Amino acid sequence: MHKQLTIALVAHDHRKADMVEWAIFNATELAKHKLVCTGTTGGLIREAFIKKGVPNADITCMNSGPMGGDAEIAALVVRNKIDLAIFLIDDLNPQPHEADIQMLLRQCRVHNVPIACNRYSADLMMTSTLWDDPEYIPSEPRYIKFDRK
Repeated sequence: MHKQLTIALVAHDHRKADMVEWAIFNATELAKHKLVCTGTTGGLIREAFIKKGVPNADITCMNSGPMGGDAEIAALVVRNKIDLAIFLIDDLNPQPHEADIQMLLRQCRVHNVPIACNRYSADLMMTSTLWDDPEYIPSEPRYIKFDRK
């Protein structure tokens, strides 16, 4: 991928190990892009990148998720500042900031931002050739009633 993207990386506590492992696996590619992370996730990724020898990655840390980080990233989505979101959600445990989580997911859907919620879909999105295809223009969502005529 040649185009520089702004990629949001978010992981719940029980998914942070997955996110760090995924980020290390994709470190060479991720280092070419701007990363926007919730606080703890960003700190863990930065630390892992330094250990791997990728010290100059462009990582911006927002607040932690429960302290508004998900909402901050959702606001960036609304302002068209995020190209791709990777959000490893802990679906097995309740989250105190569930409303913010749903808001981030909704804003990605409404604003047509690709969002991966597992490592497999994250890998597929990261390796898509569509990022560099000048002829590919994602169609905007149309919120209209379907007419069967």
